[in-house]
Amino acid sequence: MRFTRKLFILLGLALACQYTMAAGRASHVVLVVWDGMRPDFVTPETAPALSQLAKDGVTFLHHHPVYLSLTEVNGTALATGVYPGQSGILGNNDYRPAIDPDKPIESDSLAAIRKGDLVLPQHFIACPTVAEILHAATMRTAITGSKPVALLHDRAPRPDEDPNANVFAGETLPANLKDKLDEALGNFPAPEGNKIKIDQWTTAALTGQLWKDGVPAYSLLWMAEPDYSQHKYAPGSPEALKAIKNNDSDLARLLQVLKEKNAFDSTDVIIVSDHGFSTVFEAVDVAATLNEHGIHAYRKAPDNGLSDGDTIVVGNAGAAFCYVKNQNKQVIEQAVHALQAQSYAGVIFSRIPVEGAFPLSAAHLDAPAAPDVVVVMRWKPDLNQFGAPGLICSDSHTYSPGHGTHGTLSMTDMHNIGFAAGPDFARGMIDSLPTGNIDIAPTILWLLNVAPKEKMSGRVLTEALTVAGPPVESFEPHHEEASFKGDGFTWRQYLDWSSVNGVCYLDQGNGRQEK
Repeated sequence: MRFTRKLFILLGLALACQYTMAAGRASHVVLVVWDGMRPDFVTPETAPALSQLAKDGVTFLHHHPVYLSLTEVNGTALATGVYPGQSGILGNNDYRPAIDPDKPIESDSLAAIRKGDLVLPQHFIACPTVAEILHAATMRTAITGSKPVALLHDRAPRPDEDPNANVFAGETLPANLKDKLDEALGNFPAPEGNKIKIDQWTTAALTGQLWKDGVPAYSLLWMAEPDYSQHKYAPGSPEALKAIKNNDSDLARLLQVLKEKNAFDSTDVIIVSDHGFSTVFEAVDVAATLNEHGIHAYRKAPDNGLSDGDTIVVGNAGAAFCYVKNQNKQVIEQAVHALQAQSYAGVIFSRIPVEGAFPLSAAHLDAPAAPDVVVVMRWKPDLNQFGAPGLICSDSHTYSPGHGTHGTLSMTDMHNIGFAAGPDFARGMIDSLPTGNIDIAPTILWLLNVAPKEKMSGRVLTEALTVAGPPVESFEPHHEEASFKGDGFTWRQYLDWSSVNGVCYLDQGNGRQEK
């Protein structure tokens, strides 16, 4: 590790000596997201096109999502290049009383987004997205997603003649684009046991209608698979592998269209997933636990409203948020210690200092409207019924044991795919430095020679580029522990992370009781 660190410091110093501001060679950047894709399923058999692209370009060997390892959180990180605590999008589900005082919202809900942009001081997302930055630089974008998460990349209402399109789960901005797509492709498909046809439709929308007049400066294609099939059938299942093969066929089609449009040699293609995936081995109920320990916990506000210390619990599969009315310190501490006694608890974060918990800032969850307590579910590396490693507990009534989900700090949730190829990326390179979804936005803007007005949390992936970039100056591994002596047990939890140039990549974390 010492040798590796010194090597990269020397590399950074060398780059610093020759570094000058330079745009990439490519005229276009395409970001493709395979929702929920794990690195161990990228093989020549399951994903031949992606495997070949990796050979032709860069494999980011230690790629990470931001935490929480969920779709909307990482969709926002990919769009903004900032940590969740800065963007304000912390979970797929969240409790924002200014938007809805009675119940949690879904972070990809158009109604919630529109209201949030009106009533929240820093709008629904507290910083600009890549698409918004490029629009300000008069560069065209095409955003497409089989899921509503694409809306988080480019959400502004726009007139019918606006050249910047967004297709999200069959809906469109501008609104009149929907009729054109339905006429050309048929209506947006419904799921039929999987979302293969939905992904095919969305790919055709991007490469057909949205690229009809040429490939724009920036395009996004967000696929719903293999996330959907892994949730329903578990990672490694025949159904999930079939969905992955379709993703690969859609990628091959996209690359072929670039060639047909004579744009292949002038396009940088980046392929990532938003998070990894695991299999549920135990379903839990955090609200029930808190009620058993004398805390008034609810999934939505009672009819007579919340009293001091009452707690709203919001499940996010591999994690749960606890919002304590008036941020009552006694109740927050009581909730943390109650959760430390549970066999399903993995890592606990708290707004205020509580013995045995980490601060929210340790996971970059310290937004102004953050929950008061975040409990991450316990995980183990054991194999599921299909031989895929990674079993987790889940606070969700949607996916029962044997099904798949994510959201923990497990090794399988916190390591996702990352590949890139094109005129600005090295050929046949394996990047062994930690990288993450947080780095994609600053790298895209760097390649397109557009500087963001505000500093992003992530870094430019200079070590993987054939053009000059900000130097790699430091690499550090980190390990932190916390403990608490409870009634008849000692709680211990840990968090492992790495940093490059000060950018934090969470690797894993877990906890246990010692009796």
